[in-house]
Amino acid sequence: MSILKFIVVLFFFVSIFESSNAQLSATFYASTCPNVTEIVRGVMEQTQRNDVRAGAKIIRLHFHDCFVNGCDGSVLLDNAAGIESEKDAPANVGIGGTDIVDDIKTALENVCPGVVSCADILALASEIGVALVGGPSWQVLLGRRDSLNANRSGVTPDIPSPFESLDVMIPQFTRKGLGLTDLVALSGAHTFGRARCRTFNQRLFNFNGTGRPDPTLDPNYLQTLRRLCPQGGNGGTFAKLDKSTPDQFDNHYFTNLKNHQGLLQTDQELFSTSGSSTIGIVNNYANNQYKFFDDFVCSMIKMGNVGVLTGTKGEIRKDCKRVN
Repeated sequence: MSILKFIVVLFFFVSIFESSNAQLSATFYASTCPNVTEIVRGVMEQTQRNDVRAGAKIIRLHFHDCFVNGCDGSVLLDNAAGIESEKDAPANVGIGGTDIVDDIKTALENVCPGVVSCADILALASEIGVALVGGPSWQVLLGRRDSLNANRSGVTPDIPSPFESLDVMIPQFTRKGLGLTDLVALSGAHTFGRARCRTFNQRLFNFNGTGRPDPTLDPNYLQTLRRLCPQGGNGGTFAKLDKSTPDQFDNHYFTNLKNHQGLLQTDQELFSTSGSSTIGIVNNYANNQYKFFDDFVCSMIKMGNVGVLTGTKGEIRKDCKRVN
């Protein structure tokens, strides 16, 4: 390849990358709210001391936000005239972390009122929440604006339920421009946090209506879960998503999958679906935490750019629960 042709090709790819990220910028608030990261970190640090699930709650909110109408803060809206809250959809009932977002928003409004969007709070607080418990750090791209409406009906088809098979999850990710590596890497966020018994109880007693447990569950782990979540009871009890290091961000989640100790069906499907390309990715991450961290960062940035509102679209909400 000639030098001139190489330069043309290089320019082409650089232009594509820049245009895909031109909407958002790591320095978006440099002049309007230069301390935004420190303010968000201060609230997250305080919250984390009182609630070990804080980071997991926030990153789940960010994921559920971005997968419905894009990363626009719509998941945070309460019911109002013309607005059916996404929080009332089955996949979001009882979703935590909105109080943390409210605390962050209050702190920001006290310093730079009407400047930082709720959608950006979710993105920035997710990175900080991961880093606070041993996960990777990354430069968060900012500049999202908040939606003026919600999309409750869009939650069920777009958000993977805990009972999904891999052939259902893959199209859900593909529709957002995310591939298999993104699916496995982002699922790795289940390396911290908790899930209620009702989200996996059917695996323990009546998998797919068979009257038997999920055959991919390790027998000893099955008995442990049955003691915590007896049949017909304790639906609201929490179990650790990662049985080994539940409050740290690491690659043990993938080791658990290899040992058939994934808590949710959607977790174990990544390793136990015969012939799936996701098996190799799980093995790679289980053996190489640095690779998992690198891919997780790339996938979070990629997800955070899905369907964003910028410029004059949407608004900057004064209260994340309602439009201005």
